[in-house]
Amino acid sequence: MTTQAAAEPSAEPPRRALLFIVITVFLDSLGIGLFIPVMPVLVMTLTGATLSQAATIGGWLIMAYALAQFLFSPLLGNLSDRFGRRPVLLLSVAGSAVNFLIAAFAPTIAIVFVGRIIAGLFGASYSTAYAYIADVTPPHKRAENFGLVGVAFGLGFIFGPAIGGIIGAEDYRIPFFAAAGLAATNFLLGLFILPESLPESRRRPFDWKRATPLGSLRQLRKLGGPLAGLAIVIFLWQLSIQAQHSIWPYYSAYRYGWTPFEVGVSLASVGMLAVVVNGLLVKRAVRQLGEWRTALIGTLAGATTFAIYGFASVPQLVFLGIAIGAIGGLTVPAMQAMLTSLAPANEQGELQGAIAVLSSISVIIGPPVMSHIFSRFSGPEAAIYAPGAPYYLSSLLALAAAAMLIRQRRIPLTAAATL
Repeated sequence: MTTQAAAEPSAEPPRRALLFIVITVFLDSLGIGLFIPVMPVLVMTLTGATLSQAATIGGWLIMAYALAQFLFSPLLGNLSDRFGRRPVLLLSVAGSAVNFLIAAFAPTIAIVFVGRIIAGLFGASYSTAYAYIADVTPPHKRAENFGLVGVAFGLGFIFGPAIGGIIGAEDYRIPFFAAAGLAATNFLLGLFILPESLPESRRRPFDWKRATPLGSLRQLRKLGGPLAGLAIVIFLWQLSIQAQHSIWPYYSAYRYGWTPFEVGVSLASVGMLAVVVNGLLVKRAVRQLGEWRTALIGTLAGATTFAIYGFASVPQLVFLGIAIGAIGGLTVPAMQAMLTSLAPANEQGELQGAIAVLSSISVIIGPPVMSHIFSRFSGPEAAIYAPGAPYYLSSLLALAAAAMLIRQRRIPLTAAATL
């Protein structure tokens, strides 16, 4: 990458292109949401583990996905800069379909691990979607359109977990078959109607040295300044949310006795509020406060939410945390808008690949640590009974992200009205 700012598209983003990418992300998140409520049942059935033990295994499953994504997301990002976003998105969706089918038929937990590795190997849908939007959107509208990805993701999490909890009550494998069907539908949709966003004139030669995790991070380091600092912020933020991603079904089942249906309802509530925040608040917040302040508010809201989850001894407090945590949805669109404004137009895929590397590192580290902490501080053998301990750590990490963001306050960014 170079320090040249991204070239601004000459026209407003085609509505058809944005609609297709939003639909792609929606179907992807819907498929993922379907199986979340039944993952504890799958793990316990295949291993005979207790709920606390299953949480640890679930953390390792997430780490296997993240490790594969860590190794291959820079490659996919660089390939999308060379050959376009469309083929990479299609490859990613096809990999998801294969993963869901493997999980549906898996006779052992080892086969489930194989499926998660395949999913991670091709798991570039969100990072490629961000690069796609950066291709077709002027910098001053990127936060708003990145918010559309959050809307699509939130809608998927409104319907996915709720439906998964219902249809998984009879047979825990049914949500995996449904998710595979959605991924296949997503693939066909993209194959026939998803347009390419990166014209030949804005593509760059493929470079193997830049298509590795270390090469990708080296490019960020060369830029230094605000982009490197903002990359650290997004890494800390991604690490902070790993407790929510990795142990929520186990934590809520253990602490509140929630069934898969109740877990699905809680996640649907998160998704509903994410739609409101990304669809209505991101645009207004960025317009009134700028991207930097918007991101700071998001990180501080996240820190508050995680503290509430950790201390919540009754489920009513959990829903208070969910309401406050929705404001955390401001963080990623604002951060993505700042980051993409600092990268050239022909290196947006590489930038998203590097961000995916940082995200993957957070997932490699986070779920095993969070699930291990949960296992050690819950159950009859806990030396100190504190099942909310993973969320205390998440709160501290979100505060560290906010502190790092404050350090960037005096660094001028290229996006208009950012500071």
